[in-house]
Amino acid sequence: MPHNVLLAEDDRAIRHALERALTLEGYEVTAVADGVEALAQAHRHPPDVLVLDVMMPGIDGLQVCRVLRAEGDRTPILMLTARVETADRIAGLDAGADDYVVKPFDVDEVFARLRALLRRTDTPVGVPREQQRMPGGGLTVAGLRIDPQARRVWRGEREIELTRTEFDLLELLARNAGIVLDHSTIYDRIWGYDFGPGSKNLAVYVGYLRRKLDEPGAPGLIHTVRGVGYVLRED
Repeated sequence: MPHNVLLAEDDRAIRHALERALTLEGYEVTAVADGVEALAQAHRHPPDVLVLDVMMPGIDGLQVCRVLRAEGDRTPILMLTARVETADRIAGLDAGADDYVVKPFDVDEVFARLRALLRRTDTPVGVPREQQRMPGGGLTVAGLRIDPQARRVWRGEREIELTRTEFDLLELLARNAGIVLDHSTIYDRIWGYDFGPGSKNLAVYVGYLRRKLDEPGAPGLIHTVRGVGYVLRED
């Protein structure tokens, strides 16, 4: 069955071009011009994935994202943004987005990111590794308790709210605790595509995860190995 994409973009030319390209790629596309209609469509006919423009009149893409996440909707969300500053990307992550594409974009990059988001919806990430497991298939590592089925995480008694991408990244690192994962491996496992050495996507997500996980006076959990990648361990 083809996946259904809900596309919200107020620029008519971009909306029509992307709708046409996604349809030719085999997706079923519902295209709307603003955030109000995007929310209405998401409630009437829940899609497999949403593509939201950040800047829309009235209710913008970030607000749509916040509303859906507040309702407990975990549908993957890809943001389209003309803003390239790190602070703007973090605002999208704060709102609950899973990934973003900066305008002007190559439509093949949009396809690659959508495929990665949809794969992660159906397929768990990580490499099996001997670990202490929680009842029901969860795992504990470096002071974290992770329940992959419920997609919940605790550090000590504190539960940590994570977006879909944040959770997938943390689970991948946790299942490989103590092993340095290089950038290419992480990009491939999480996004399904290596965006090259110039991409800051991974660094943004790692930084955001650290801010949520780290506690005053407690050791950091995610460590940077310069020129290689990242490792989860409790030093």
